[in-house]
Amino acid sequence: MLSERNNNLLELWSNYSDLLWEDGKHKEACRSYIDEIYRFMLISGRAEYDNNLLDDLTIYFRQKGNRNSTINRKFASLSKLLRKHHRNGGLTKLPEFRKLPERNARIRFLTKEEEADLFGRIENIDHAYAQISRFLVETGARVGEALKLNWGDIEGDYITFWETKSYRPRTIPMTHRAKKVVEEQRGMSGRKAGPFHGVAYAKYRNAWNDAKDKTHMRSDRQVVPHVLRHTCASRLAQSGVDIKRIQEFLGHRTLSMTLRYAHLSPKHLDVCAEALNKLHH
Repeated sequence: MLSERNNNLLELWSNYSDLLWEDGKHKEACRSYIDEIYRFMLISGRAEYDNNLLDDLTIYFRQKGNRNSTINRKFASLSKLLRKHHRNGGLTKLPEFRKLPERNARIRFLTKEEEADLFGRIENIDHAYAQISRFLVETGARVGEALKLNWGDIEGDYITFWETKSYRPRTIPMTHRAKKVVEEQRGMSGRKAGPFHGVAYAKYRNAWNDAKDKTHMRSDRQVVPHVLRHTCASRLAQSGVDIKRIQEFLGHRTLSMTLRYAHLSPKHLDVCAEALNKLHH
């Protein structure tokens, strides 16, 4: 049986989840991770949250075909839950969570031709969905951030995202194309509280997939709406924008998240070659 002192994971989730996670897709994903770990502990008879549990879970997840990046996400949910339980005095000692090394997977972004093809097909399904897509690729916003925008968040040429994944609001300038989308939405808004209020993410995603199925990208699992955020970041890097500014534009919590795009902007290293060249003069 699971230890009464430690409480089982479902009890910990019930006690702390509303405090640690906001409602949404991320919370639902974390809940599924905790359920999976709970079932493993139940079937294997494990009762203690210790290093042996983490080792066995790592082996179990790998046998299921999980990559290190997926295992790290599952352990992050477990760690967050156990840290809170530990601070509340319910757990004497925390296991040692060590991040598993992750491969730097190739970042998928759309070419101009792919964008035109995909957006044109989305346009044929629903103009509003095509406009959201244009807005996302011009701002680098997450879909959820865009859908929650209120008119009060838009002032002149600037737009503020208040509800972000990092819980830190960010204000960015709008491009001409993003501003054109917003102005059109304002003209059609009626009583809507924001440019994209009333749009259901599930329906937008379905339209995206229907359009994608008609392109050469139909089998590319990375071409999901979030690819528009990668596309925006990649284009900024390719245009020579420095990594720190890209970080602020996208609202990344850490610079390491933005460094994934650094290889697309080799020009920022030119100063290194120039410095070495001067030594030979």
